[in-house]
Amino acid sequence: MKTKKNTLFVAFASQKGGVGKSTFTALVASVMHYRLGYNVAVVDCDFPQYSLSQMRDRDMKSIMENVTFKRMAHEQFSRLKKNAYPVVKEKSDTALEAGLGLIESSQEQLDIIFFDLPGTVNSTGIIRALAGMHYLFIPVTADRIVLESALVFTQLITDVLMAQQHVNIRDVHLFWNRVDGRERNPLYDRYAIFIASLKLKLMDAFITSSVRFRKEGEEDSKVIFRSTLLPADQRLAEGCGLNTFIREFLELLKL
Repeated sequence: MKTKKNTLFVAFASQKGGVGKSTFTALVASVMHYRLGYNVAVVDCDFPQYSLSQMRDRDMKSIMENVTFKRMAHEQFSRLKKNAYPVVKEKSDTALEAGLGLIESSQEQLDIIFFDLPGTVNSTGIIRALAGMHYLFIPVTADRIVLESALVFTQLITDVLMAQQHVNIRDVHLFWNRVDGRERNPLYDRYAIFIASLKLKLMDAFITSSVRFRKEGEEDSKVIFRSTLLPADQRLAEGCGLNTFIREFLELLKL
């Protein structure tokens, strides 16, 4: 399925829940849309919880209840002269059609549509949705079970799915998430060598573990990290490696 206007379909994908795919969708989409000037949209296919749609509802409530966030949002949207990026709920089997619908209905050219896909290949339509992505990014941690699951999933995509006709996938990249910021022990280097031996691609950038991934919407908070309405605070984004990640991410997407 081809997209119009050269809009890229991108997903942070995994067959294991809790590794950060929904978090990264929100983090990267918000930085790109609100800080870097790209036009993005999100298709939330993570049925039945629809994590990003729930996050958008929480963000709206948080901004209305927090004076600092309300001021930040007012200044941001006044400066940008554009709305918050859309987050639409959809099932996996109609995700690609929903993406095309967003392209057609958007008043501005969409640079990227992010898809938050279910964390299991057994979901109806998930294989078709994966095949319709242009780029896939797979978050992994140094936990052996998580890593083995991610490698099996990635090999399924690269060795089986990408070998078929009518597949849009251009590239698949793994990246380290929740790395202990105090050290990069030799285990990561050994894992990187093993990943390379499988002819899989691993990003140079890595994301360190941060309590901000778990602390959201405090009434007295003065900074934002994970939000669908505001970009991550610059200092927090730099400190956890998110800014470095996004620079490499944009290079890989040739943006």
